[in-house]
Amino acid sequence: MLDENEIISLLKAPLDKFADRSAKWLLANPDNLQGLLEIIGSDVVALLDFRKVQRVDTTFIADNFRQQEPDMVFLLPFKDDNETEVMIYILIEHQSTVDPVMGFRLLFYMCHIWDQQRQKWVSENVPKSAWRFRPIIPVLFYTGEERWQVLPSLETLMDAPEVLTRFIPRFETLFLDVKSVSDETLLKTERPFGWLMTLLKQEFADETAFIAALERLGVHLDTLSDADKELWKQAIYYLYLLIFCRRSTSERETLEEIVSEHQESLQLSAEEARQMQTIAEYYLEQGARTNAIQNILTVLQTRFSDRNTRSVEQALEMIHDLEHLTELHHAALRIPTIEDFLETIKQ
Repeated sequence: MLDENEIISLLKAPLDKFADRSAKWLLANPDNLQGLLEIIGSDVVALLDFRKVQRVDTTFIADNFRQQEPDMVFLLPFKDDNETEVMIYILIEHQSTVDPVMGFRLLFYMCHIWDQQRQKWVSENVPKSAWRFRPIIPVLFYTGEERWQVLPSLETLMDAPEVLTRFIPRFETLFLDVKSVSDETLLKTERPFGWLMTLLKQEFADETAFIAALERLGVHLDTLSDADKELWKQAIYYLYLLIFCRRSTSERETLEEIVSEHQESLQLSAEEARQMQTIAEYYLEQGARTNAIQNILTVLQTRFSDRNTRSVEQALEMIHDLEHLTELHHAALRIPTIEDFLETIKQ
């Protein structure tokens, strides 16, 4: 069963953090990691043993780039050779604009990963003749709106004549541009990840297009084998989160109809159904709380148009009791000054 606290923490995250945190939540699941590789690296995915995948800590990569985007590193062996291990480095990019120095960033991070290996060998007194760096498969997972005209590389960052190009480091990057790739490509994998990407692709589309994608998913759920049904539980939670954080309440009704229709076939337990209801209730509560805070600020901005209400907004954001916010709304209608209102909040 999925961790309810982890799911709720995704809902609590600021909207601008949802894309990063939800992507990391999905890709931490080896099945989704394998689904991603089946879409963009089908020639290598069959050689890797995803049953033995390990998540690698990336806190050792300390530079300003990593404050902008999250990354993930995985270690897993070849199927027929447990002594050969490969690392998969995933850079998750959600910025609306293309980063022209992406080729440098990828190489920079890969060198950090290799340097961590080197430091470990040095600390363990491993002779240099025995050093063997692990190969790294770099992956760029991009969900922004702007299209990439040129794939990331170091060559695009240098004005080098032809005779010098052989001295420029080269490596291939597996690249998924979710918004521009065709649904046919996304559904090359039969795993839930590809279907989720067809919905993410429509995250800012009009309601008709999004609901059409949801309904197509509902049709697909009718075709699932018993072995596939367990894999879909996280996917359903993700759809709830996507709609609550990106879409309208009317679309939530369509999703709930699909889930209700397939609850038995997806083998959702009563507890899992309750968790999904918890998500819905939390969303509704947070929506009411946001509206209450906005109503208070509107009253104060109307009554005290010459005053900045930023300090009030910050104080209200610390209050989670909806009944208390309702009382403060009434107080805002009659309070004589902003200062008095701030004192009322502190009481």
